[in-house]
Order: sequence, then C-alpha cells, then structure tokens
Amino acid sequence: MTLKASKKKSLRLTIIFLMSGAALYFLLIKFGFLMPLTEIPSVACLASCQPEQPFHPRLEDEELLNYEVSLQELLGEGSHGEGLTILVEKSKYRLTVFHNLKPIKSYPVVFGGSPEGDKLREGDRKTPEGVYFIRDLYPHSSWSKFIWIDYPRPESWREHFQAKFSGQLNWLFPIGGQIGIHGAPVGEDSMIEQRLNWTWGCISLKNQDVDEIYRFVKRGTLVEIVP
Repeated sequence: MTLKASKKKSLRLTIIFLMSGAALYFLLIKFGFLMPLTEIPSVACLASCQPEQPFHPRLEDEELLNYEVSLQELLGEGSHGEGLTILVEKSKYRLTVFHNLKPIKSYPVVFGGSPEGDKLREGDRKTPEGVYFIRDLYPHSSWSKFIWIDYPRPESWREHFQAKFSGQLNWLFPIGGQIGIHGAPVGEDSMIEQRLNWTWGCISLKNQDVDEIYRFVKRGTLVEIVP
C-alpha cells in the first residue's frame, strides 16, 4: 500500500469514527442518557453550583383561593396572561396561579404515583421539583390539554448524575422527560377530588381547570414545583 493510499484509508476511518461517535451521542441524548451540548457548561459545575432559589412567596393556608371565580374575572377583561406564573405545592395538592407574584387563584391537582421526593429518572413516577418554564402547549386526545414544561433542566441533570455517582441510581437509567400539566381522562375528575396520584410524573387537574389555565399561559411562563 502506498503512502497516499494509506493516508486516504486513515482519513476514511477517522471520518467513520467521528460520524459513529456523533450518531451515538445523539442517540444518548434522544433516549435521556446525556444532555445536549449547549447544557454541558451549566451541568458540569456540579459541586460549585449555587442552589436554586425559591421564586414564589409561600402560602400559609391550606385552602383553594378563589376557586369558584373564573380566572378571566380575576385578571380582568383584556388580560392576555402577562405577568402570570404558577406555583405547584405537592404536599398541599394545589396549583396556584400568580399575577406579578400575587396569588390569584388555586386549583386542586394530583401527581405521579410516587409523589414524595424529586424526580431522578424515567419511570420512578415522581413529579420533578424546582423552577421550570413552559416549553409548549397543545390539545391532548386523552387529557384535554397538555402544558409541557422543560424538564430536564441543568439542575435536573446535576441531581441525576449525582445520584448515579453516589450509587443511589443505576447508570442504565435515563433521566426521562415529557413532563407537563394536563387534564384527567374523560369522566375521571373524581381522581382529582380524591387525591389519587395516577400519572407517571405529570401534574393533573380537572379538565375544566386545565382548559381555563391553558387560555392564559404561554411558552416561557414560569412554573415552580415545591415539595
């Protein structure tokens, strides 16, 4: 084999190696084993990262605020949802809509089948905790509406890898995704009233309630989930 032919073969092998590595990396991203390149700097700080700070003021009472009043009436005619954020309190089974950090209206909600603790992996049936943002919104054939939040965020990835490094989590488990706020199966609003945690990690409301919220939130709306 001539030197020129040898160089061509080496170049082909290098290209194949790089393409295979890139394909493997994108598959690992797709199936939830690695984060996108853009998130690596945020995730890699690990121990030097500052803990996430609460966004909403805490609500002391246990009641549902203004549940019998429409959100449109509370916000006023002409409101398009500017300044709205959402606080979800898992221990109180409550979702509260805030306007400019003032609580406006609360709704009853339920969670994943294993509600206590933060979500670490796909299939643990836990609802994630932390500060997220709405990624997208769309109608859902089974649960009326789906308000998709941007789990996993860098903080989620850090907790996921820390659990793996500590031995708490098997390295073969992916982080999971497709977490959102949605309704209940048709005719099953009683699951919300009975506080039956039936989802795989999402937050579920009565269909009339998710329909109401859906009208006012948008991509980028902040959603904070606390224990």
